[in-house]
Amino acid sequence: MKNSFLNRLTPKEPKFFPLLKNLSRIILVASDLLIECVEKYDTTLSMDYFKQIKEVEREGDKLANKVFDELNTTFITPFDREDIHDLASKLDDVTDRINGCARRIAFYKPKEMPESLLNLAKMIKDGGVSITHAVEELDVLKKNAGKAKQYCQELHEIENKADDEYQSFIMNLFMSEKESIEIIKLKEISYEMERATDEAERVGKIIKTIIVKYA
Repeated sequence: MKNSFLNRLTPKEPKFFPLLKNLSRIILVASDLLIECVEKYDTTLSMDYFKQIKEVEREGDKLANKVFDELNTTFITPFDREDIHDLASKLDDVTDRINGCARRIAFYKPKEMPESLLNLAKMIKDGGVSITHAVEELDVLKKNAGKAKQYCQELHEIENKADDEYQSFIMNLFMSEKESIEIIKLKEISYEMERATDEAERVGKIIKTIIVKYA
C-alpha cells in the first residue's frame, strides 16, 4: 500500500532504476547492430552480426535476472513487484525479438535486404530510444509524468507505422518477387521485425499502468 504509514517512513530501494535503465540501453545497442546488419548486408557477415547481437541479448538476460533476484530480497520496492517484474521481462523481450531478427537474417541469408526491412529496423531503434527516455522518467513520475506519457504515445505511433510498413511490404513482395523461397525468407524476417515493435509498444503499456498507479 503506497500510502501506508510504514511506506511513507521506509525509503524505497533505488537500485531498480539503474537496472531498468541499463536494460533499456541494451535495446539500443542491439538495435544499432541490427540496423548495421541490414544496411551493410552481406551474407558472409550476417552470422557475425547475429553473434554480436546474441552476446548483447545474453547481457540483457543477466540484467533481467538481476532484477528478479533483487525483487526476491528487497522489502520495499518503488512500484508494485509485479509491475517491476513485468517491465523487466518485457524490456528483455524486445531484445529477444531483435535477436530473433538477426538470427533469421543469418540463417535464411536472403539475396538482398529491401529498403522496407531497413525502415523497420530503424523503427525498432526509434522504439528503443522512446523506451529509454520513458524508463529514465520512472524515478520522477510523481513530480512530472508528462514526458513518460509522451514517450509511451511515441511507442504506440511507431508500432502503427511499423504495421503499415510491414503490410505494404508484404503486399509488394507477393506482387514483385517470383521466387517462393525468397518470399518465405523475407516474409519471416519482416514479420519478426514488426513483432519487435509490438513488444516495444507493450513496454509502453506497462509504463502507462505504472503512471496510473503512481503519478
